[in-house]
This record gives sequence, structure tokens and C-alpha cells, in this order.
Amino acid sequence: MNASIKATDFLHALPILFVTGWALVTLLADALGKNRSARLWPLAAMGLVMGMAVTAWSWATHETPAVGLFGGMLVTDRFALFLDMSFLAAGLITVLLTGPYMKHQRTAFGEASSLVLLVISGMMMLVHSSDFVMLVIGLETMSMGVYALVASWSGNAKSAEAGFKYFIMGAVGSAFLLYGIALVYGATGQTSLMALKASAGSTVGSPLYTLGMLMVLGAMGFKVALVPFHGWTPDAYEGAPTTVTGFMAAAVKAAGFGAMIRVFMLAFGDDGFIYGTTGWANILWVLAILTMTLGNIAALRQKNIKRMLAYSSISHAGYILIGVISAGVIKGADMGPVLYYLLAYTFTTLGAFGVVAWLGDAENERVELSDWHGLGAKHPVAALAMTLFMLSLAGMPPTAGFFGKFYIFKTALGHSGLVSLVIIAALNSVVSIYYYLRPVVAMYFFEAEDTPNPVRSGAMTSALVIAAVFVLLLGLTPGQYLLWASQSVMALIGG
Repeated sequence: MNASIKATDFLHALPILFVTGWALVTLLADALGKNRSARLWPLAAMGLVMGMAVTAWSWATHETPAVGLFGGMLVTDRFALFLDMSFLAAGLITVLLTGPYMKHQRTAFGEASSLVLLVISGMMMLVHSSDFVMLVIGLETMSMGVYALVASWSGNAKSAEAGFKYFIMGAVGSAFLLYGIALVYGATGQTSLMALKASAGSTVGSPLYTLGMLMVLGAMGFKVALVPFHGWTPDAYEGAPTTVTGFMAAAVKAAGFGAMIRVFMLAFGDDGFIYGTTGWANILWVLAILTMTLGNIAALRQKNIKRMLAYSSISHAGYILIGVISAGVIKGADMGPVLYYLLAYTFTTLGAFGVVAWLGDAENERVELSDWHGLGAKHPVAALAMTLFMLSLAGMPPTAGFFGKFYIFKTALGHSGLVSLVIIAALNSVVSIYYYLRPVVAMYFFEAEDTPNPVRSGAMTSALVIAAVFVLLLGLTPGQYLLWASQSVMALIGG
């Protein structure tokens, strides 16, 4: 690793530095202000909008494949910048939802906005990492903030339990990752992803290196909730504040898959690591089937909407995994569909959890299906938005979710060994339609048993409108977004 640091490194890393700096500004405003906790979210939202502008400028100036930063610890390329933009969009929607939601739930605290920003800075470090050391730093920065957000619902025992479970399972995942990295380092003396790619020919067949790869795979499985590493997901999602749950399901999952793609395309991208009994393509093939199938079967049984969406998010990890496998086994395969899917899933999931958060109040969170009876008559716009999000998650045209699955399945069909996997995924998608339509049926085909007291907030309404508009835009005009996604992975393929 070249230890030299150039002044231009800071310019190339400006999106990360800006978001981190604004998180500290928001935290300082909370510390110095008087009773400003409930009013800090506009400051955070302003920072996220400016962060998106900085990221867009960085995208425009980084047409070259990649720029190594800080002695090779970080890299700036369009792959990472595309994901940065999705994290910032997810953060903006989350902040717009969380401020009014926590005030309505009487659980507002000033650190929430700064924690969201710090989590995003960790996500950005994670997907920009070109060295295992920086990857661990980014992962832990992200994870620590999310643990705090999950347990932040004061006076709610489920939130404290969810935060504790998530912390314990997250620690197990981190232990897997660190031990795997230690084995890789022991076999090669390297932690740089590019150096590991260059020396791949001499490490294929090394038991130490292979075991390290498998442990890193297990750690990534924890972070993106693959079966059998998914046990923490339903309880953590149910216990966390609803807006935080949406942020976890969308942005944290996208960050995990972004890191997985970079690591497995570089450090473990040689054919010797992809194929064979211990090759990761075969292992992920099995995990994809288990994740899709068990996630959907468990979701069928849920009457609690948050738990249903939690199991739904597990099944979606299985669909995304098909794109990761395709990138490994099909030489020159376009990974753009994976990033398109992650973007579509981000807006859809945040929108769905946003409607759930909007409907509840401090006395009744309204997450049971029976609580949604008659919503179509009492609040037709909210019911229509929820219907749109459910149809997108189910993969129905012309929503973003449909094209997300379509592009991933189309890419996978380019390899004969993945045809059966696509068929299983398609059958799982059909099964998922049943439980995604259950809230729709409850809203439109049953009479209300009581009158809900939803959140009255222009910010929350704006967040739901943003999510709904992008779900439709990604579905009605998918070509441009897929083009940007495909352009973003060219550097990684060529790297």
C-alpha cells in the first residue's frame, strides 16, 4: 500500500467528508441549542440535499474508471457515487419522516438526525473502500449508528430488545468478517482489494484463503439478512421506530450489497474462487433459493405489517443475490440491473414503511392488518400510495419493482446454469403477491373499526410523495436510470 496522501485526495473524497462534517454540525446544534430536538431535522435535510449536489458534481467529474485515495484505502468511482446518491436520497426521506413521526410518538431526541447522517457517512466509506481495513471502519461506523437508532424508542421495551438483539448479531457478523480478513491476510500478507485481485492466481486453492473468503461471505450474509443469517431481522425491524426500520431495510441493505459486489468482484473474482465445491457462486445459488423461499413462506403467516415487510426484505435479498451471482458467472455481465434494483427497492420500501409510520400514534402503532380496515375510505390518498408500494414490492407493472426483477432475471437467463434459479425466483414472486395484497384488501374491502389519528405533517407528506413519484418514474422511464446504473459499474468491471 502506498502511504502517500495528496491534497487532491480530499477533493475526490468530498461527498464523504461533507456528509460527515454536516453530521457533526447537526450534533453540535443539538448540544448548543435549547429545546431544539424536534426542530433539527430541517437542518439535517438541508445537509442531505447539499450532499446530493456535491455527489452529483463528483459524478460529473469522475468519468475516468477510478481514483485511488489516501494511499489506496479508498476509491472514488461512479459505482460508489451511484450508491452514495441512493443513500442520501434514503436519508432525506428518512429524516423528513422521522422528525414529525418521533414528535407525534413523543419520543423526539436531537441525536436522531445526526445519527442518520453518521450512518450514511459509514455507508459511503463502506462502498468506497478499496482495502479491508477501511471496509471494517465503514461497516462499524454504519452499524453503531443503526444500533443506537433501533434502540432509540424511549419507554418501548421492544425497541430496547430489538437494539440488543441487533447489536449481538451484528457483533457476531463483525467477528466473522474480522476473522476472515485475518485469514486472507495470513495467506497473502495483503488487505488491499486490488492487490488481492492481482495475486489471485497464486492464492487459488489455498485452504487458508478459501476459509477466509467463506467467513467474509458469512459476514456479508449477516448484514444483508441472507438465510440462515437472518434470525435478527424480524425482531429488529418490529421493535425499531418505524421510520428507522424503513431506513434499515432500504439503505443498510443497499450498502451491504454494494460492499459485497466490490469485494467479491475484486478480491474473490478469479474463476478459481467463483466455481467449484467451495466456490461462492454455488454457495450463493443455494442461499438465494433459501432466502427467497423461506422469506416468502414466513411472510405469508404474518398479520403484523412490520414483520411481514421484514420477511419481505429477506426475500428481496434473495432476488438481488441472483444479480450478484450473474455478475460472477457471466463474463462481462452488466451489473447495472443490481444497482437499479437497489434504487427501486430503496424508494419502494421507504414509502411502504413511511405510510405505516404515518398511520400510527403514541397509543396505537397500528401495525396489525385489522388496524388498516377502511383506510381506503377514510384516507384514500394514503391508501393509494400504500397500494402503489405494495404492487411495486410484488413486482407488478408498471412500477419500479417490476423492472427491477425483470432486468435481473433477464441478465441471469444469459447463463444456462441460472435458468432454474430464475424459475424458482419467478414462482416466489407469484407467491409474494398474496401477502402484498393483504393490506390492500384490508384497506378497501373491510369497514373501519375505529378512527385513526395519523401524523399531520407537510414534511411527512413530502417524503411519501417523493417516494411514490420515484417508484412511478423508475417504472415508467426505466431506461435512463438503468443507463446510469450500467455506467457506474464500468469502472468496477474494468478495475
